[in-house]
Amino acid sequence: MWRGFIHFLKKDFRLMLSGKFFILAFASLILYSCYINFIYVNMDQEIYPVYLYDPQGRQAAVSKYMIPLDDREDFEKACADQYSVGIDLSSGKPELYMLASGIDTIDNYRIIWAEAVLNGTAEGHADVIGTNSKEMKSRREITAEFLFFELSAVGFLGLASMLFKEKQMGVIRVHGILPASRAMFILSKLFLFLLSDLIFAALLTVWNLGLWHGIAVLPAVSVQTGIVSLMMALTGFLCAVRLPDFKQFSLFYLVIAVFVTTPVFLAGQTGVSWGWIVYHPMYHLFAAMKGAYFSEPMPGLPYYAACFGAIILLFLLAHRAFIREMAKEG
Repeated sequence: MWRGFIHFLKKDFRLMLSGKFFILAFASLILYSCYINFIYVNMDQEIYPVYLYDPQGRQAAVSKYMIPLDDREDFEKACADQYSVGIDLSSGKPELYMLASGIDTIDNYRIIWAEAVLNGTAEGHADVIGTNSKEMKSRREITAEFLFFELSAVGFLGLASMLFKEKQMGVIRVHGILPASRAMFILSKLFLFLLSDLIFAALLTVWNLGLWHGIAVLPAVSVQTGIVSLMMALTGFLCAVRLPDFKQFSLFYLVIAVFVTTPVFLAGQTGVSWGWIVYHPMYHLFAAMKGAYFSEPMPGLPYYAACFGAIILLFLLAHRAFIREMAKEG
C-alpha cells in the first residue's frame, strides 16, 4: 500500500515541479515580504485627529495631539469627515463631538483616543497597542491576511490546475484500469499541498514577525494553515473534477473570489458590522487565522469539530466525484 502511495507522491511532485508551483510560491513569499518590510510598515498610519473648540480658553495645557480651532463652523466642518474627533469646551464641561463612521469598532477607538488626549494620557498610546508595538501589530495583521489569501487562492487553483493537466495527459484514464487506490490518488496531492503550505506559512511568519515572535505563534498558525489548506485543496479538486475545462473553472473561481472571499476581507480589514457575516464559514477561518497571529485563545471545540467534519465531507465528495470521472474516462 505504501509503495503505491510513494509512487503517487513522486508523480505529483514532478507535476508540481513542471508546473513551476514552487517557483511561484517562492516568488509570492518574496513579494509579500518585500511589501510588508519596505512599504506597509513604513506607511504613515495617521492617528485620529482631535480638534479642540475652546472659545473661553479654559484648557490650560493643550496636548500636542490636539488641534485648536477658534471658529465653531470650522470645528464642525473638521469633524464632519467621520474620522476626526472633536472636544467641545464651550459649555465649560468637555463634550465629545463626532459623527458616527458606521463602524462601531472604529468609533470606539476614536472615543478612547480622544479621551486619552483630553486626560493627558495619550503619550505612548499611539505607539503601543496592547502588548504589541504599532509596527508589530501591523506586521501581525498584514501577514495573517496575506497568508489567508495565499491559501485561499493558491490551494484552490494549484491542485485544480494539476488535475486538469492530468486529464489532458490521460493520467486519469490510465489509473482507471490500474489496481491503485482512488483515495491515495487524492491523499498524495493533499499531502504535498499541505506540506508546501505549512513550509510557506512558517517562512512567511518567521521572516516578517522575526524569529522569536514567529516561533511563538507558529504552532497555532500551523493548525489554522492546515485547516484552510485542506479545505481549499479539496474544494479545488472537487470543482476541477466536476467542471469540464479550466476556462469554466476560472470563471467559477472568479465568482468565489468576488462573492465568497471579498466580504470576509472587508469585514476583517475595515471592521464593517454585518450581522450575517457570522454565518459565513470563511469568516470564522479568517478570524481564527488572525487570532493565531495575535496569540488569542484558540477557538473552541465546536469550531474544530465543524472544520474536521467539513474536511471529511469534502474528501468523501471529492472521492465520489473522482470515481465517477474515472468511470467516464474508462
